[in-house]
Amino acid sequence: MAAVDVEAWAARLGVDLSQVDLDSVRLPPGEDFGIVSDDEDVYKDDQLEFDTGFGNIIVVDHLPVVPKEKFEKLEGVVRKIYNQLGVIKEDGIWMPIDPDTKMTLGYCFIEFNTPEEAKNAKDKTHGYKLDRSHIFAVNMFDDIDRLMKVEEKWSAPETKPYMPGENLQKWLTDEKARDQFVIRSGADTEVLWNDARHLKPEPVHKRTYWTESFVQWSPLGTYLVTLHKQGAAVWGGATTFNRLMRYQHPLVKLVDFSPGEKYLVTYSSQEPSNPRDANKVDIKIFDVRTGRLMREFKGSADDLAIGGAGGVAGVSWPVFRWAGGKEDKYFAKLGKGMISVYETETFSLIDKKSMKVDNIVDFSWSPTDPIFALFVPELGGGNQPARVSLVQIPGKEELRQKNLFSVSDCKMYWQGNGEYLAVKVDRYTKTKKSTYTGFELFRIKERDIPIEVLELDNKNDKIIAFAWEPKGHRFAVIHGDSPRPDVSFYSMRSATNTGKISKLTTLKGKQANALFWSPTGKYIILAGLKGFNGQLEFYNVDELETMATAEHFMATDIEWDPTGRYVATAVTSVHEMENGFNIWSFNGKLLYRILKDHFFQYSWRPRPPSFLSPEKEEEIAKNLKKYSKKYEAEDQDVSLLLSEQDREKRRGLKEEWEKWVKEWKKLHEEEKVERQNLRDGEESDEEEEYEAKEVEVEEVIDVSEEVVAFDYSQD
Repeated sequence: MAAVDVEAWAARLGVDLSQVDLDSVRLPPGEDFGIVSDDEDVYKDDQLEFDTGFGNIIVVDHLPVVPKEKFEKLEGVVRKIYNQLGVIKEDGIWMPIDPDTKMTLGYCFIEFNTPEEAKNAKDKTHGYKLDRSHIFAVNMFDDIDRLMKVEEKWSAPETKPYMPGENLQKWLTDEKARDQFVIRSGADTEVLWNDARHLKPEPVHKRTYWTESFVQWSPLGTYLVTLHKQGAAVWGGATTFNRLMRYQHPLVKLVDFSPGEKYLVTYSSQEPSNPRDANKVDIKIFDVRTGRLMREFKGSADDLAIGGAGGVAGVSWPVFRWAGGKEDKYFAKLGKGMISVYETETFSLIDKKSMKVDNIVDFSWSPTDPIFALFVPELGGGNQPARVSLVQIPGKEELRQKNLFSVSDCKMYWQGNGEYLAVKVDRYTKTKKSTYTGFELFRIKERDIPIEVLELDNKNDKIIAFAWEPKGHRFAVIHGDSPRPDVSFYSMRSATNTGKISKLTTLKGKQANALFWSPTGKYIILAGLKGFNGQLEFYNVDELETMATAEHFMATDIEWDPTGRYVATAVTSVHEMENGFNIWSFNGKLLYRILKDHFFQYSWRPRPPSFLSPEKEEEIAKNLKKYSKKYEAEDQDVSLLLSEQDREKRRGLKEEWEKWVKEWKKLHEEEKVERQNLRDGEESDEEEEYEAKEVEVEEVIDVSEEVVAFDYSQD
């Protein structure tokens, strides 16, 4: 690369290099919002320190050498390339010109808004082929000074011994096969084992002010993310929870992981000075393991088509939705009349353009495949019907389409294995004065994706809740009118297994408005939250019978553990009383209860999918008694231990009571003479010393006068 005139570039920026103390260049510290963290070291050595002050500038070499009349054209080409990778500052491109030849020197400087954008642009375009003769060589401006100070004599780099990192999945090898969960109450965040055998949680890790808003597990349970004023941080391990990586994003409000945990999406917004303007939004996508910024999206909420309701007011979160599976290949966002689908190899749009879908209002990815379903409402007063389409990525091929008529609303529900898609369709009656609901059920894995229509026995019933069995073929629907709607169960298989939908049963008059399937299927909780004050019914769908009914008064949250063995119900601080959580067995037995003031959050640590094949899992299920003998013996030992502990506790309480009685009698005896003196020498401690006297008392209850007529003629 040609020599760089550092002084000229600094003068152009108005920087006097002689006055710059490079060791002290830092951004001013941010606000602490009144919360003093005991973990300030999360970011204390990461205060956006610059080595030279030019961290947001890149140098692009191997550009064409052109005369002055072609200068604007070349600058336009360069600007078009780099505008896709970040925001270039005003007058942020400078191409030096040879004063003698009046030709460009074959390189240029580009100044971005942030160092992250500059680093991303450098990584994405180094080696970019403009044409056969010009392949970009891109460097950070900060690297130039370092490269110019390379010593002439080579010295071998210091070899550091290999230090293996902590096994981040070690918690899965717990000898007691327990699961972990995280809670937040007051200023404390705690990770605990669910020790159901001993009927209590076992502490793992606790910190005060560990986060400044909330915490969130990654989808496979490897990481726990915390939020801070400078950005986000991830932690991992079985018990230590060391900080693994930090992600610079000031005032971050929301986070989201890709399904395979490769990427972390962070969100922040800034309210405009003019109320008529939209919020300024900043969304960043980081590589989780390296902390590298992969892509940034900045602009107004309108530009990014952000709306709806989510984690913060006015945000439908997540803005970017990921395709199912561990590959983390594709993500997409809904725009105005379009879906923008990106691939993660280059973090750019597939085919370099968005997919136009006029008037689209919603889309939803399959949880297992790069297929999404989209919904477009009716147009032109019904002249153009509503439709649901299935689109496969990356080819954007439409696999199936279903037209829908007289539609007022539509919601889409994917089954956990991606085998089925349920589309709940609210339709207008002929008079347009009311609506009724039906379901369009897509069999995704079958040839030509057949669709079946399901209407309830009373199609005018209001649908309150819908939920698929996570890995099965059944689904449940709450329908009817409060306060006692009905709950119906259906199967995508008929009794003859011909592929038709069959109804299993309807439970009449249940106090339920939410459905919570076990992660392994078979069991479901029919829950009455909010207005129903925490009514719970534990139901076995295989046997079509209720296992238990219970109540957790004012419960706000219900969550199954990842194995389907236990259920947590919680009352968070939306209520002022009874804050805390209960742990139940799968069949509705209350195991233990923990009360916590100012209780904010409960979340089980997710587990990654099992490595066992379906055949092996089926074999274990068939031979469960053989495998369970060991655990039954352990359970019996624990039960005996708990019984002995209970007996010891009762024995201790009895001894404490007897000791108190003995001390009381001793004190009573010591004060006997004093009591006798207070009663002028009379004995009063023994019952026989008292003289019983019977006293009759007459009391007039009522007096009344009555005039009686007398017949003198009979005298």
